[in-house]
Amino acid sequence: MRQERARFEGAARSTSSHVMPWSMAEKTLFALIFVATLFFAIVTPPFQAPDENQHYMKALALSEGTVLARRNGQMIGADLPHAGHAIQAADFPTDVPATLRRFERAALARSAAADAARPGRRFGDFPNVASYPPTLYAPGSAGILLGQWAGLPWIHAFYVGRAVNALVGLSLLAAALRLLPFGRNAMLGAALLPTFAYQTGSLSPDAIINGLGFLGLALALRIGAAGASPARSAALLFTAPLLALCKGVYLPLLAAGLRWPSGARDRRLLIFLAATAGGAVAFAGWMHMSGGSQALYHIQSRRTGETMMTAPLRDQLAIILADPAAYVRVLAASIQERAPVYALQIVGRFGWNAILMPLLAYPLACLMLAASVASGADERFGIGHRLWWLAIAAGVALLIETAMYLTGTPLGADYIQGTQGRYFLPVLPLILLALSPESAWRGAVRLRMWTAVALLLIAALTVFDSFWVHGFITSDGMPPHGSIARTLVLPSPRW
Repeated sequence: MRQERARFEGAARSTSSHVMPWSMAEKTLFALIFVATLFFAIVTPPFQAPDENQHYMKALALSEGTVLARRNGQMIGADLPHAGHAIQAADFPTDVPATLRRFERAALARSAAADAARPGRRFGDFPNVASYPPTLYAPGSAGILLGQWAGLPWIHAFYVGRAVNALVGLSLLAAALRLLPFGRNAMLGAALLPTFAYQTGSLSPDAIINGLGFLGLALALRIGAAGASPARSAALLFTAPLLALCKGVYLPLLAAGLRWPSGARDRRLLIFLAATAGGAVAFAGWMHMSGGSQALYHIQSRRTGETMMTAPLRDQLAIILADPAAYVRVLAASIQERAPVYALQIVGRFGWNAILMPLLAYPLACLMLAASVASGADERFGIGHRLWWLAIAAGVALLIETAMYLTGTPLGADYIQGTQGRYFLPVLPLILLALSPESAWRGAVRLRMWTAVALLLIAALTVFDSFWVHGFITSDGMPPHGSIARTLVLPSPRW
């Protein structure tokens, strides 16, 4: 173990003290991610990303200076301009019957022309995201505010919010890729999945969550490999609280950079401990500032189909502590049951998880990820580091599931509700890195390029066709199909 540690530390000092140069293939792939993200930001109809209507209302409230949500009877949210609120409540509602729905450009024009007839204010109800911190919504809020300052209709200001949110998310990805001391191919592989571009191109805080998750991981690995310089230490100490505010379950990703101290002056462990403590303080501070209350909301049980209320966190936690073994069984059963769904969602399932790509696209995505792994990590590390990274990834995944059981599942349920595959995106680069060889296998870089282009092209055609040409049906579960051949080569609305 000591020999492995010394070999890794020596290699790190020789190769990780400078910024990794970008290859032409890496530049091309990042440009592909950039184009795909902006494509989805423009082509995806309003509020057709999960909970985007609630994210929009939260960002709109923040643009007016409202940081904390308030209760209004059974609702929790904020007072909003009627014209701004109506674009999601009346023009592009998400609570619609399970019938074929197709968007038209004329609907955008009608929405833009309706602002003048909508004076006054309305209460916007966004319970699912009421407790989220404002840092997640600052870019989208700034975009909405910019659109309003420019005198744009509310629907156009919404799209400006999307664009600013996407650009900030892409900037965080670019910073993470630049800071990585090794493993750029692994992170690019995760970012090339259509779900990353689709969510980053929406008004969802996933753009910030994924970007900060990647950035925190990159900073941790760089400090672990190249040392805790003042600039890198300050960057990590600044990023960790932002990451904790995004989702506290991702904070353990910083442990990926932990190394054995190389001497009395090695400050890396202290920096990681300070960053983790800073993140915990930021999270606790926001909970105290926001009242520490959990916003309960109604959900449709994935097991029975009934409308049920999410459980109070304290009561759900008491059930876990009363019988930990029973919760372990619930956790194992839910993961086993939902793993195929997570796999589809982390690759690409569009709208409110209603639209699948042709099923052949999903093994194509697996081939792209395999090629990303085979493209190499540009660094040598032993089995100890690989197992440590996989353990961190598994731990974060279990924290994600537990968080959803505590806050998004009915009281005492024997299943976990609400976990989506996209929640695991910040963890995926670490898994791919742990599996990566030191050097690229022959043909891997070219294979990744062609599979990534094909995958994102299929995703773009699926989104455009489903929303604007053929139409789609918003419903849970696997869409019905009449032919195996059609499921392989056509998007799910055409099955």
